Amino acid sequence: MKHEVSQRYVECIKRLKEEGRIRSFRQFAKSVDYLPQSLSEIMKGRRDVTIDLLYKTIGHYSLNPAYLFKGEGDPFSKSANGDFRVVTLMVDSQGRENIVHVPVPAQAGYASGMDEKTMESELPAYTLPDYQYKGGTFRSFDVSGDSMDPVLENGDKVVCSFVEPFYWKHSIKSGQVYVVVTCDDVLIKRIENKIPIDGTLELISDNDFFRPYTLEIGEVKEIWHVRTRISSFFHGRSRYSAQQEQISSQRDIINRQTKLIESLENLVRSKNEVPNE
Repeated sequence: MKHEVSQRYVECIKRLKEEGRIRSFRQFAKSVDYLPQSLSEIMKGRRDVTIDLLYKTIGHYSLNPAYLFKGEGDPFSKSANGDFRVVTLMVDSQGRENIVHVPVPAQAGYASGMDEKTMESELPAYTLPDYQYKGGTFRSFDVSGDSMDPVLENGDKVVCSFVEPFYWKHSIKSGQVYVVVTCDDVLIKRIENKIPIDGTLELISDNDFFRPYTLEIGEVKEIWHVRTRISSFFHGRSRYSAQQEQISSQRDIINRQTKLIESLENLVRSKNEVPNE
């Protein structure tokens, strides 16, 4: 068994059995729609618990996410000080996990905490053909505003992978772009990870007009690592032309400077030449 989360999960399942809340591990596996053989591997320390199984167990048996991910509070106390929430998953008819999209109009509601029924009715879900989206939990978010120009533009969409809270401290890479969900907002920023130092994240905009600011980790509910940008296709040539014009302008400046240097060199050379007698 690799992770402390899995160890705490096993402790919780054993406690459920000791307290008589489940008759057997097999019965427990069926109650959360999980293969008994796979659960046996987890109980024996040969396999780590999946985020999907964690989600189902937390919902079914009131496990405390703060205890599972951080070892804080009572294992079964929902009122414990959990700084994050359980991520709702949406699957297709074959049980494969979909990518849930959170458009701008829904972002405030998503941040405040949508229940599963509201999410299913209001948020579109889809799949992408690339193999990298077949394993793991993904969300996509609309980009709003110009705080991340020129890397991300207003109207772009970002496809992101879920970062489990247990890994926030060490797996969040400074200098990379993440979606940070608080109780009030969905933020797309470049992050400076200061959790190991003082328990904070510094959120940085690529647009220099917006100043960086610090967020206490206790204010964070979800973190998503940006993997892919989806942009509208532009049929015109204006962007390309603007780049070409800039390159052409810089080339002209370099050419003029080169000619000026050459003329100065020739002038200096002519003055230093001794006339033949």
